[in-house]
Amino acid sequence: MKFFEGLPIGAGWVPAERTETIRFPYDGSEVAQAPVGTPAQAHAAIDHAVAVAPKIAALSSRVRRSVLLRVHAAVLERQTEFENLLVLETGKPLVDCKVEVARTLVTLSAAAEEVARLHGETVPLDLLPSGDGLIGFWTRKPIGVVVGIAGFNYPLLLATHKIAPAIAAGCPIVCKPAPQTPLATLWLLHLVREAAEAEGAPAEIAQLVTGDASVGSALVTDPRIGAVSFTGSAAVGHRIARDAAPRKTLLELGSNAALVVAEDADLDAAADAVLRGGFYASGQACISVQRLIVVESVAPQLVSRVLDRLGEVVVGDPREEKTRVSALIDSKSTQRVLEWISAAQEAGARVLAGGFEVDGVIQPTVLADVPDGASCWDEEIFGPVVCLRTVSSVDEALDVVNASRYGLHASVFTRSLKTAFDAVERLQVGGVVVNEVPGFRSDVMPYGGVKDSGTGREGPRFAIEELTVTRMAVIRPA
Repeated sequence: MKFFEGLPIGAGWVPAERTETIRFPYDGSEVAQAPVGTPAQAHAAIDHAVAVAPKIAALSSRVRRSVLLRVHAAVLERQTEFENLLVLETGKPLVDCKVEVARTLVTLSAAAEEVARLHGETVPLDLLPSGDGLIGFWTRKPIGVVVGIAGFNYPLLLATHKIAPAIAAGCPIVCKPAPQTPLATLWLLHLVREAAEAEGAPAEIAQLVTGDASVGSALVTDPRIGAVSFTGSAAVGHRIARDAAPRKTLLELGSNAALVVAEDADLDAAADAVLRGGFYASGQACISVQRLIVVESVAPQLVSRVLDRLGEVVVGDPREEKTRVSALIDSKSTQRVLEWISAAQEAGARVLAGGFEVDGVIQPTVLADVPDGASCWDEEIFGPVVCLRTVSSVDEALDVVNASRYGLHASVFTRSLKTAFDAVERLQVGGVVVNEVPGFRSDVMPYGGVKDSGTGREGPRFAIEELTVTRMAVIRPA
């Protein structure tokens, strides 16, 4: 594809100094040669974005909405091609890549709808005598140039989570995809720029620079940007927040999501949630089930159900419709997960299933009695591993969930409204899901975390507001 041959910087496409082979994680075969950018090209992209920012800010609501709808139509027309490309560059099972493209389409259409809802309101300035006769109102204005940096696990969707709100808000955006997965994002940028030009908007509304951490650093440290939106690890997110200060940072940094099973839970439904929520995307999802916290009175029954059905989690070629777990993004990630499993065993954990790899693919793994201090429990494993712990009560379970530096999503299985509302009130997370997987997410809801899981919220309505600033107007009629 021609748009893999350069980088969309400025109004056109510029050649890269070198290319890098993108390989299919499942068998190592070559997918494509991808352009690799440089810090100098990152600076050039910011130059162009700054220059065009006034034009983007001045685009009418009609044009911004039309650009997003054109992109939606273009992605929809190529839906199957995007799904297949995502399988090849991420190694994720086809079923998960289909979900990714579907969610991308929802994000684009929802962002287009939110353009019409971006408005301000009047302010009663005469609450003070000095305000008598004054008219006050505020509006929302674009925050300026946005830098969007996405992780490798959902490259198309995560890029869209940044591009669509930026366009809706009237901000030019410079994207940086993960080095392992630039292809679908390059294609998306091609479609965005085509849509912009078709509506009479500058192509520079969206630019992209690939490359390593030095490219990301060049982008986030530029004092001319208005905001950084980043999805990735906590360590990198913390560094970005420090480097970008005082510019605004929106950080979605992952978690070690918990699923609590109360004594009154529907155990069949809870077991189904563990199987669906623990292993989708081969476990490479920030809100996949990692910590399974079960009230001890029902733990044996739940564990039996999970282990009896574990064979339903089909392992193999991600191109096959039935596959649910396949190779991780690279061999380094696979080795890390295996090392964490081994370290957990040495610390006293028991392997109830899996714990090894076959032909480079980690088998669906269930660990029991993983202690605090083990990375499998404390950190985000990003692999097909679920860690089980039993507790005496739901009250204790909620405390265990909160005893983490992360707080993105958690779920609770219960038939009790009181338990459900207690969880909503007490859990220190960005989202509480009752009787569903913690990975349930609608792309129109406010999504984000607390503690080391980040700051800010995604979802078109909320992200658009994050990428605008209020401007107050105070008028004394002459």
